[in-house]
Amino acid sequence: MRMLMKVNIPVERGNQLVREGKLGSTLKSILGELKPEAAYFFEEHGQRTGLMVVNLNETSEIPRYAEPFFMALGASVKLRPVMLPEDLAKAEGDLQRASKASWLQAA
Repeated sequence: MRMLMKVNIPVERGNQLVREGKLGSTLKSILGELKPEAAYFFEEHGQRTGLMVVNLNETSEIPRYAEPFFMALGASVKLRPVMLPEDLAKAEGDLQRASKASWLQAA
């Protein structure tokens, strides 16, 4: 399952790693292990933030993706399932059924 993973690195921990010259190498090492489909980094709410697209075969893989960020960076991690346009196209039947559902008429 394709997941969007957002990682927020606390300012103090990030600053410490920058001062030690380890932030870049730590991120490079984690990304090299996880091999995300895409990875982007930016500022969000005053914190260093990463947004990655990863593929999980099952939910038991969540620790594989989250723990490196927890342990090495003290980061918070959020995971959210996402779809490609092709995935959304496959859901067309479900979308149509939902648009005609009896519960919708009652609302």
